[in-house]
Amino acid sequence: MKFQRLTSVPVFLTASVASAGPKEDVAAATMKWAQTFGQNDPDKVVPLYATDGVLWGTLSPTVRADRAAVRDYFVTVFKDLSGLKVTFGEQLIRVYGGTAVNTGYYTFSYNKDGEAKTLPARYSFTFVKEGENWIIVDHHSSAMPAPLR
Repeated sequence: MKFQRLTSVPVFLTASVASAGPKEDVAAATMKWAQTFGQNDPDKVVPLYATDGVLWGTLSPTVRADRAAVRDYFVTVFKDLSGLKVTFGEQLIRVYGGTAVNTGYYTFSYNKDGEAKTLPARYSFTFVKEGENWIIVDHHSSAMPAPLR
């Protein structure tokens, strides 16, 4: 009788998952936000924010300090800017125990009055770890200013 040596795939997968660290988890939470945001459904985006999460949105002069206000922001934005998507550029992720900050820039693309447009912006997300998930407790976004001359 001949025996074959089998490679244990589950051990390999476990090892690769275990090699991911908190920075990668925060990057994944950020990408989850981007993918969910791209669905243009406020009821899917809002649960990514803490119940007392704060949003200072790119297109609003008003800070939003609870889920109802955050939802209101996204309802308006998704209604006014059809096909809204976001693409991330450089991300600077720092983790401090159960809190993390992701700062960088992203570009929004959308249709307005039948015309394709883009809006470059800068952002800061602050996440807090709840169980196995990173949830947004603070999100600031503002349009990218023109360079100084």
